[in-house]
Amino acid sequence: MSKKQGKMSLLDRIEQAGNRLPHPVTMFVILAGIIVVLSALLSQLGISVTYETINTQTQEVVINTVLARSLLDADGIRHLFTTVISNFTGFFALGTVFTIIVAVSVAEGSGLISALMRKIVAMTPKSMVSATVVFLGIMSNVASSTGYVVLVPLGAIIFKSFKKHPIAGLAAAFAGVSGGWSANLLIGSNDPMFAGISTQAARFIDVNYTVLPTANWYFMVVSTLLITVIGTIITEKIVIPRLGAYEFEEEVKVEDIAHLEKRGLRFALGGLVGIVGLILMLVLPSDAILNPTGNILVSPFMSSIIAVMSLIFFVPGLLYGIGAKTITSDKELVEVMVKGISGIASFLVLVFFAAQFVSAFNYSNLGIILSVSGANFLQNIGFIGLPLIIAFIILTAFINIFIAVDSAKWIIMAPIFVPMFMRLGLSPELAQAVYRIGDSSTNIISPLMPFFPLAVAFSQKYDKKFGVGSLITTMAPYSIAFLVGWTLLFIVWFLLGLPLGPGAGLLY
Repeated sequence: MSKKQGKMSLLDRIEQAGNRLPHPVTMFVILAGIIVVLSALLSQLGISVTYETINTQTQEVVINTVLARSLLDADGIRHLFTTVISNFTGFFALGTVFTIIVAVSVAEGSGLISALMRKIVAMTPKSMVSATVVFLGIMSNVASSTGYVVLVPLGAIIFKSFKKHPIAGLAAAFAGVSGGWSANLLIGSNDPMFAGISTQAARFIDVNYTVLPTANWYFMVVSTLLITVIGTIITEKIVIPRLGAYEFEEEVKVEDIAHLEKRGLRFALGGLVGIVGLILMLVLPSDAILNPTGNILVSPFMSSIIAVMSLIFFVPGLLYGIGAKTITSDKELVEVMVKGISGIASFLVLVFFAAQFVSAFNYSNLGIILSVSGANFLQNIGFIGLPLIIAFIILTAFINIFIAVDSAKWIIMAPIFVPMFMRLGLSPELAQAVYRIGDSSTNIISPLMPFFPLAVAFSQKYDKKFGVGSLITTMAPYSIAFLVGWTLLFIVWFLLGLPLGPGAGLLY
């Protein structure tokens, strides 16, 4: 083995171990099978837990005893067969993700998002180029995976046009898109997905609990600024010096947007102003239709936030398409939406099998038994509060290296950790926020992350020897800095007792 191969052996072992893992869909089938067998065994052994709850109406303490339920007895088998369809159609994240993706696909498919990115880049001074690329990478996750395909290669071109190493630009964009996956100034397609999964997990404890898509909004807005600053410093102080000089063979320039695209942006701006004005009319007046009580946190407006966000993407996207002539008929509009939905086909398949796993897990009561037992154990040894939160972030970051699909991990982890955190006095919104920190931070060093090979391929356009190990070592400083910086931000947030989002506190 050569010296180079020796240095890469650890990375190779991580990649090989991860490659041996089955597809997430297969994992849910296997996990569901394990739950079925385990439920029968624990039911036969009479495993149970006892815990206290408060009756919200009488304020009396209620003693609850929960027994493990078998999925292999007559009732369990009937449950498995009769709930297959309702498990899928009733999965909380399904409708919210579908609704916002339909709207975002119009903004993406019409070219609005791409034109906005290029317009911002064309106006960016050289001193701000790193910060701009990282920031745009973070913001691009509003449209799900668009940033990987559009901004990561564009980052390299942008840096090359400013006589900076193109791979450094690619790294900065990749850090923003992938490392800042959960941060944003807006509510994007990730937020309803996480909120839906968290809601189902929280309802193991409280059947009426709902985690809103805005649950982590305040924290993620501040996180966007933090990740932008950290990503800029790492790019300028570590990545660019480490990559060294680059031999520029040709002049590259990022072109400003064309005439029709400018026209489209004017149309889109008009549409955005119109939608915002309409929403304000429905929310601000006394006895407003979407805010009749004057308390916006418990208003129909908050319940319809996904519909509102969908309009904010759909109307400007459609008007951009009309103005730029990228959408010229109703047929083209529908085709754009269909294409957007086809992009989440893998998510829909994953949700079908994940919903069966969640249903089996819920029916068996294993989630309650694990969360109560785990909470009691952690409480007895005093491992609660910040130590628990930090440990959970690190655990998630480690698991993410091997299971890089964020929704798959949270579907597996949420039914255990959300109820456990709730029993320890921590809110589902907090559990979700700290999960997202760990999940995002190590995306950029996971060879199993779906877009990782694409980033390697983009890099090889500028350096043919740039492989998996090269990208991991280039991105490692970002990953470590994001994980440490983001965790420290949350510690400060927790100590100050700040809300994570509208109506979303830290404590349950």
